[in-house]
Amino acid sequence: MTDTAPQNDPPTSHVLPKGIRFAGVAAGIKASGKPDVSMIVTDRPSVMAGVYTTNQIVAAPVVLTRAKTPTSTGRVVLTNSGNANACTGEEGIQNAKAMCELAAKLTGCDSADVMVMSTGVIGQPLPMEKVRAGIEAAAGKLGDAETDFIASADAICTTDQFRKTVSETVTIRGQQFRIAAMCKGAGMIAPNMATMLGVVMTDAPIGPEAAQASLKQIAGQTFNRVSVDGHTSTNDTVMLVCTGMSVSEDVQEFNSDELEIWQEAATQVALRLAKMLVADGEGAARFFEVRVSGAASDEDAFVIAKTVAASPLVKTAITGGDPNWGRIVSAAGYAGPKIDPERTSLVIDGVMVFENGTPLSIDAAKLSESMKANSEVLADLTVGEGPGQASFWASDLTEAYVRFNSLYTT
Repeated sequence: MTDTAPQNDPPTSHVLPKGIRFAGVAAGIKASGKPDVSMIVTDRPSVMAGVYTTNQIVAAPVVLTRAKTPTSTGRVVLTNSGNANACTGEEGIQNAKAMCELAAKLTGCDSADVMVMSTGVIGQPLPMEKVRAGIEAAAGKLGDAETDFIASADAICTTDQFRKTVSETVTIRGQQFRIAAMCKGAGMIAPNMATMLGVVMTDAPIGPEAAQASLKQIAGQTFNRVSVDGHTSTNDTVMLVCTGMSVSEDVQEFNSDELEIWQEAATQVALRLAKMLVADGEGAARFFEVRVSGAASDEDAFVIAKTVAASPLVKTAITGGDPNWGRIVSAAGYAGPKIDPERTSLVIDGVMVFENGTPLSIDAAKLSESMKANSEVLADLTVGEGPGQASFWASDLTEAYVRFNSLYTT
């Protein structure tokens, strides 16, 4: 396995939710010596919700954490990188429990209030001596400064070329509520519930059930609409942490209108993260968006967009800057949902190449040059006259991706 340090990060400034401390340390789990244990701790019992992989092969930390959420007493989100603790049998379950118990002891809470996530190579037992040392070191470095937040975000990365963090504020009830989020991922990305690993944090007052429903909707509009390689991970987890709702204080939860305002802001935060995942796709040269309209429903449009974006032939055409529109149109045709071929049209980077079932005469060389010159490509596909529309974001497929993943564990 090759671990790469997050690098070339654009200068950012984060606003952090109240009541959360962070830490990230290097425990030696990664052969590279890069940070590999992350800890996020709330100052008081907080609402935590989660969405998880739909893969039938599920990692031990997912088994434990999804059984605990949603909750109103959460205190810790503990993550190790460099080892997925997946396909590790009963030993993996016991190791994940041991991680929760140690973190609980060090932070003064119950192990039921510790959520655990892992990412890295599948099928290898956790090096628990190193993991324990990392948890102890992280607990001793907890802080609420931006540098602590960054350290925590760096420690969840594996093959990421840059860290993925976003923050935002939203005004509700005449006061500002903060949203900060981090995620990791560059390969094995085709979420079907959430993303690889991610944590969205806020100091807004949201109850457990509302938080769970909100996170599911946010994931559906963002993380579930991106793909790098079509491979759904065994460890996919996104946590939502809300410190504004405590069992020890009578805090009025958001009403439905207030929750809608907050959710829109959180969705934009998650979308920015989701697009970072695609832009950081292993070996990726270009980011492309498939935008579908005219389908019978939004659900049909989503299936079509996802199918087009997942096609290896489409992805390699994007790599080569090849305006091979036939690959895109034919992928829409086999996606499943009904389309109207005589009302099907395609625009690539602003150039109409196919209109109402008929190919157009274009300067293919010029369009190719335009595609090659840009790091982002847009395919705008109309499949009929229905109301359904959806967007899906994906990376291209390059020789570098094949080389990297052919040597991942060696």
